[in-house]
Amino acid sequence: MRQLKHLLAGAALLGGLLAVAPAMAQEPPAPGTSPRIDAIHKAGALRVAVLANAPWLVESTTGGEQWSGPAWMLAEDYAKRLGVKLQPVLVSHETKIPVLASNQVDISITPLAETPERDAVVDFVLYSNTSVCMFGRADNPRFTSAKTVDDLNRPDITIAYFIGGAEEGWVKQRFPKAKFLGVANSGATAPLEDIMAKRADAAPINRIPYVPMSHKVKGLAVLPVANNCQGSTEKAQPVGMAIDKNQPAFLTWLRAVETAVHPKLEAAEQNVVETMK
Repeated sequence: MRQLKHLLAGAALLGGLLAVAPAMAQEPPAPGTSPRIDAIHKAGALRVAVLANAPWLVESTTGGEQWSGPAWMLAEDYAKRLGVKLQPVLVSHETKIPVLASNQVDISITPLAETPERDAVVDFVLYSNTSVCMFGRADNPRFTSAKTVDDLNRPDITIAYFIGGAEEGWVKQRFPKAKFLGVANSGATAPLEDIMAKRADAAPINRIPYVPMSHKVKGLAVLPVANNCQGSTEKAQPVGMAIDKNQPAFLTWLRAVETAVHPKLEAAEQNVVETMK
């Protein structure tokens, strides 16, 4: 009986330690553990690279809070836990990653899709993903007869894509049996004109801009159908923020905090998507 009590007491203690561990992981590393966090404390500011990319990082040009979205929310949480101010640093598409190696910022919070090339030079804190939908006319029986994205891989389907665009290679690999229509990119988010003019039956578009487009342009259909394509896993890529390499303590802490607040980040992203309609 005494041995059983010891076992039960040990189990209770272990359970308590396991429950405390996640909370402890969210506490900033102790002084001397992370040179980056020590430098942030000394400067009194967390410097973050910003470049708008909805729904993850949204810039307001009409007054009020300048920045919002899940990326900004997570950055605010980091700064609060560190007890420092949050200092945005404007960057461009060309500089949003190099500013990390040059120590101009501590984190690049402009939303970045994770790729092998980027993984070689930065470490990611992932909190979302990007993916692709296939859209067509709702009155086109060739498109509407397809119940899944796989069903578009057939010879009677013509798929339009932007020449040199991110989806070109994916389209050709994903739909080898289909016909292809490569068009010049006129600055639009997708080959909408070719779909509406019936030159093509289907075309790819990122899941995020599809939402506002589907509300502005009536008569469109999309695959996957569920949640207006927002749950698509086609050409999926993780999305997050990045820090410079070789900062293990800083990276571990950043990821632990993201895990703790992830449900709030998902809700914030969904709110932004809803406002894009």
